[in-house]
Amino acid sequence: MDSNDVISWTRLFVLFWAMGIAAWLDHKDRRVPNQFWITWSKPAIFLWVLDLMNSEAEWYVYATAAGMVAYASVAVIGRPTIKDILSGNKLDIAVTLWYIIGVAGVVQGLLLHRDESIISVLAGDATYSATLWWSTFAVFIPILLVDIAWRLRFIHGGADCKGLMWVAILVPTWSSIPVIFPQAMEKTVIAMPPAIALLVWGGLTFLILPVIMVMKNIKNGNTNLKMIWHAEKMHIDKIADSHVWLLSSVAEMPNGEKKIIHKTRAPRKTPSKDKLEIQINALKENGVEKVWVTRKYPLLVFLWPAIIPLFLLGGPMAYLMPLIGL
Repeated sequence: MDSNDVISWTRLFVLFWAMGIAAWLDHKDRRVPNQFWITWSKPAIFLWVLDLMNSEAEWYVYATAAGMVAYASVAVIGRPTIKDILSGNKLDIAVTLWYIIGVAGVVQGLLLHRDESIISVLAGDATYSATLWWSTFAVFIPILLVDIAWRLRFIHGGADCKGLMWVAILVPTWSSIPVIFPQAMEKTVIAMPPAIALLVWGGLTFLILPVIMVMKNIKNGNTNLKMIWHAEKMHIDKIADSHVWLLSSVAEMPNGEKKIIHKTRAPRKTPSKDKLEIQINALKENGVEKVWVTRKYPLLVFLWPAIIPLFLLGGPMAYLMPLIGL
């Protein structure tokens, strides 16, 4: 293997190992500490620098890459303010300088390659230096999309957002990791950024979950067709200590009679502990021992196995686009 292959396979190993640990932490505690992403950002940045060195990149390409890392760092260490800078906070001053370097790299790249747009890069007509800079600057796209998705609550977990931003830095382009069966990727003109492709593959793995839930419920004798594809029954005493949404509740009918109902959707906002305790006590008072719940599945748990189709097949759009005639 040459140096590019060594870097690519090392990236894949780091991706699989770090995401596996993150998925376990998120599954166990429903949180991944910021320090975890700070620690694992070091090998990600180191490998990116090695890649750029191997590509004989100019200074502004390094500076642009630094700008992408600075943007992603906002999700972990926050955005420095003028007040923090004037107070002499070393971290905020360092991050601000990093921003300045990043902006300088982007401006220099735009000035040098304004005549070679990203369209010419996709068409294969751009020079090597323009292709290298545009592919570095394009890391901004997945980081921005993930940031917007998180702020609009399309992605609920902060750890999921940080994890996808970290993937965008670790795997900035498709040439960054080995793709075992690249035939479809080589034929496509436009491909999703690797981080977004991983998110789509992870979303597709969600489709397996209803099948598993149906089989599990039928095995346990639960045959409520409205519930078995997405929920399960749990003893009411286990609810408070489990990462689940309670779907069963007590409703009072117009005639004053109380009835146990089961919602098909999880609440849009997770209830507080006090409100949950009130719901549990109301169910107990009506003699309910087992209730329907749906588990809070962390996205990272689905992103980890999604790495397998990512490096085996590449981006899913390369296979989906031909199916719709594109």
